[in-house]
Amino acid sequence: MPEKEILLIGGGGHCRSCIDVIETHTGFKIAGIIEKSGNNTGTSILGYPIIGCDNDLEILKKRYDYAFIALGQMGSSHTRKKIFNRLKKSGFIFPVIISPLAHVSKHASLEEGTIVMHQAIVNAGSRVGSNCILNTKCLIEHDAIIGDHTHISTAAVLNGETVIGSGSFVGSNATIVQGASLPDNYFFKAGGLILSKKDGRAIQDEDE
Repeated sequence: MPEKEILLIGGGGHCRSCIDVIETHTGFKIAGIIEKSGNNTGTSILGYPIIGCDNDLEILKKRYDYAFIALGQMGSSHTRKKIFNRLKKSGFIFPVIISPLAHVSKHASLEEGTIVMHQAIVNAGSRVGSNCILNTKCLIEHDAIIGDHTHISTAAVLNGETVIGSGSFVGSNATIVQGASLPDNYFFKAGGLILSKKDGRAIQDEDE
């Protein structure tokens, strides 16, 4: 089956990681990269051309059906969410991208535009929303729920039945105890620990 052409939106460091995942036999061929402005048009990233800027998206939709947001998220999800909604309105299709080096249970569900990066694990019963980043080596345990536009960073651990609100960020090597819950638009620092839960809200360790 021929590979489907896809546009990557955003040309920063996270884009490079997305390219690496997409190149590992995901069924998609990168047609080009779109950046915020047209200043870099004609240059390339890892051999893939920058073919336009945000203002070209509606025109490019006439040629390409698939798009993927390759812009990273270190805190606020506002920019990724804004781009997602714009592309959705224009009619682009957002695939789920899963590295063949990751494990995603057949009993888990992932919504459109989410990427599962190398060596990440998503176990049975987990539900992951749209436009999420499950970064390298993170662990999403059984029955966890992750809201839309959320970034679970490298090597973070979400134990069973945790709930992460939409638009949130969980930093590298953070650990969240079973059943704890984080609200929408929440920033949880790298290496942090959620020890317990109370009234559906997480209680962080004393250093927080």
